[in-house]
Amino acid sequence: MPLDDRPSLSEVIKGFSAVVLTGGSSGIGKSFIKLMGKVQPALLICNLSRRSPDMISEELNLRHVPCDFCQSSQIESGVESILSMLNREEPEGRVLLINNSGYGSYGRFLEADLGNELGILEVNIRALVEVTGRLLPTLKARGGAIINIASTAAFQPTPFMATYGASKAFVLHWSLALREELRGSGVHVLAVCPGPTSTGFGTRAGVKSDSVPGGVGHTPDDVVKISLRALAARRSLVVCGWKNRLVATFASLLPKTWIANIAARIIGRVKPAEGKA
Repeated sequence: MPLDDRPSLSEVIKGFSAVVLTGGSSGIGKSFIKLMGKVQPALLICNLSRRSPDMISEELNLRHVPCDFCQSSQIESGVESILSMLNREEPEGRVLLINNSGYGSYGRFLEADLGNELGILEVNIRALVEVTGRLLPTLKARGGAIINIASTAAFQPTPFMATYGASKAFVLHWSLALREELRGSGVHVLAVCPGPTSTGFGTRAGVKSDSVPGGVGHTPDDVVKISLRALAARRSLVVCGWKNRLVATFASLLPKTWIANIAARIIGRVKPAEGKA
């Protein structure tokens, strides 16, 4: 699509009557809400997360549904609540689903909290699949799109963040496969792969922020704008930042055993946060 023919961010957002978002209480999810609400204040935004977004909801058409993504029963009831809202408040029009919730950990797997590692799989993989599966019939009936937030960690094994990287590899490949299955259905799927982003992710993962390699990171607002521009261009995959695109290409060309060894040397230099050593 020629650059001049691409719709603006405003036109992209106005193409949807409602947005369903996971993990909107902070970071990238919160930035999605702020930008979309600013461009289209009347847009119905339904957020699924444990905590409510720290925003003045009177200025937004924002609905928060509490949900612990480690609990399948809460996902089921949360999605049912959102479907009721959609049918009641915005019964027509295209729906945008943004699967953003996720977290990781840093350190050797042998020394990790096993419950926390299993929680990463529950939130990053199982919850994403379940939320999508429960909402997809509505998206197909009304038309819409799905944005899945993966990571540049999806392109190679990630020693010292083994579970997180593998979970994001699932998100990337599952998204691309789903995109092909839904081709021609009226539902577009986009996988977004940010590099290190200035959110609370590093703190929760136990990483010291100033030890992350420079030049590969972004702000949450950067990721949101890149995502929406890629959606406007109907891309199936976007890697945020030219340096990250080079790394992703490099990682795809070399044998996985080599890349795992290189990644171990790089990630192994990252310093754990105080109290996480």
